[in-house]
Amino acid sequence: MNTDALAVLQQLLTTALHTPPTETRRLFHGRGRCWPGLEQITVDWLQGVLLVSLFREPATEELATLKPLLLALAQATPQVHSVILQHRYLPDRNAEWLLGEPVDTWFIDEDGLRYQLDLGRKQNIGLFLDMRYGRQWVREQAVGKRVLNLFAYTCGFSLAAIAGGAEHVVNLDMARAALSRGRDNHRLNGHDLDRVSFLGHELFKSWGKVKRGGPYDLVIIDPPSFQRGSFVLTQDYRKVLRKLPELLTEGGVVLACVNDPAIGSGFLIQSMAEEAPGLVFQHRLANPPEFPDAEAEGGLKALVFTPE
Repeated sequence: MNTDALAVLQQLLTTALHTPPTETRRLFHGRGRCWPGLEQITVDWLQGVLLVSLFREPATEELATLKPLLLALAQATPQVHSVILQHRYLPDRNAEWLLGEPVDTWFIDEDGLRYQLDLGRKQNIGLFLDMRYGRQWVREQAVGKRVLNLFAYTCGFSLAAIAGGAEHVVNLDMARAALSRGRDNHRLNGHDLDRVSFLGHELFKSWGKVKRGGPYDLVIIDPPSFQRGSFVLTQDYRKVLRKLPELLTEGGVVLACVNDPAIGSGFLIQSMAEEAPGLVFQHRLANPPEFPDAEAEGGLKALVFTPE
């Protein structure tokens, strides 16, 4: 993040903020490795809040240049009233509010749905912006279907499914606080909670509960790459795929996702062929254009599988 790189960042953000998006969007995705020197920074537009995340500790002089740069951008953009600097390389550190009064929660819009975000204290804000097209796809597919949303987090897929006319959605995640936020998000959008279930359990100890809610017309698998004590993607994903024949209806569809730059689509395609051979790979969903990546397999992989 040298002087030249920061000048590029300033130019790109100036252009992006000339007319800020009407909905929440990523403004700069350095993690895609398309801009040398800026690989460890991202900038998100949260409809009035500029969230800047650093994934590696910058040098003192770099930080001393970055902060006034951000403040100058904010002052030149009337729609910006808060600037947050998040130090992701320090998991226990609260974010810095460079501009605006600190708040714990914030409301944003995506595809006509409202979400409540957590700002300042948590590493993840409550919605993964790179999955925007995935949520759109689920919404388009969901009408009349029973949906299983594994590793549901704050239930973004569930909101999309209910908005798309799903008959029922079962959300499972071991983080009950995240599911509680998902329930709040459904209420925020006026959804009928009789059509939504929340299972706050560890998946591998809860197959019976999951199976009782089925069979499912659509199963969504979007796990973390690593979750201490419960899930290691390269070891445990296959265990999930192995259960799919018991969970799906005859024509059931699967959306299987992985967001580890070191693990490509081939891992999911091969694992599915070996563990659930009745399901075949159809296509990979595109990623939003605001998430460019220097390598095609470096970003989010969201793959659709259907019966043979």
